[in-house]
Formats: sequence, structure tokens, C-alpha cells
Amino acid sequence: MADAKSDTPRPFDVNVVETLLKLMSAHDLAEVDLAEGDKRIRLRKADAFAPRAAVAAPVAYAPAPAPPAGAPAASQPAAPQSPAAPVKSLIEIKSPMVGTYYAKPKPDKPDYVSVGSKVTPKTVVCQLEAMKLFNEITADCNGTVAEVCVKNGDAVEFNQVLFRIDPA
Repeated sequence: MADAKSDTPRPFDVNVVETLLKLMSAHDLAEVDLAEGDKRIRLRKADAFAPRAAVAAPVAYAPAPAPPAGAPAASQPAAPQSPAAPVKSLIEIKSPMVGTYYAKPKPDKPDYVSVGSKVTPKTVVCQLEAMKLFNEITADCNGTVAEVCVKNGDAVEFNQVLFRIDPA
């Protein structure tokens, strides 16, 4: 509904909605949520938040060859396998929004953190840009960066893992 007295489009103007839909497709966005005063518009792709079932591909195994007829049985039992090392539980830092991931504050500056960096709850680990706003993301935990899961300039989705932190 465009204002009759001005050319300024209102949030529910059909042209604005069409433009937003084109931008969502062009930038592969799953959701756009805008508000102006008491009016709000949220556009969401139908399958963006639907749970996806993982389908495992079938794996064919070759049968073990049979021992030759008359061959002696194995004289020694197989050595028991040593127990697997305990799996470290890593803390995941996830994206709080859809946006573009930036690993450094400026193109000519070093990355905020890299694998092996020590972090505290207040350590800035990256920036996410959404709608021309840059948001600093903090670690919110103590530990060491074990894995950086995205590359500088990548588009990220809500709740996507950005970092894995070893709390030890």
C-alpha cells in the first residue's frame, strides 16, 4: 500500500515484496524479516526450515575369502583392539543470523582468530554482515579454536557452525 502523497514505498507494497523475493533468490537467503513501525513482513522459503532426512547410500561389502580346504586354523586369536581414545567434546559457535562471514575486521588486518587461538567469552571471533550492518560475534566460552568451519566471505545460514572450540 504505497502512500498516495509520496513515492516512498511502504513495507507491503507489491513492488517491495517482489524486489525482496528477487534479492532472496539472488543471494540464496532462506528468510527476510523486516519491520517498520507496527508493520512487519517476513518472507521465508517453504523448505528452508524443514527438517532434512539424511539418506545413507548403500555400501556393498565383498565377502571375506574362505580359508583353503585343509588349512590349519589360526594358532593365535586376534589381539583385542585397544579402546578408542575418548572423543573430545568440542563447543560449537553457531551463526546467530543469516549473513556474510568475515574473518577479519578489515581486508588488510589479520583474522580475529585461527586454529590454535585462545578465546574467552568476550573474544570477538568474526563479524557477520546482514543488510549492511556488521555484527561482532563473540566466543561466549573459554578454550582453544580447534576448527574454523567457514571461509572469509562465505554466506552463512542461521545456526550454521562457524567454529569448534576445545574447552580443555
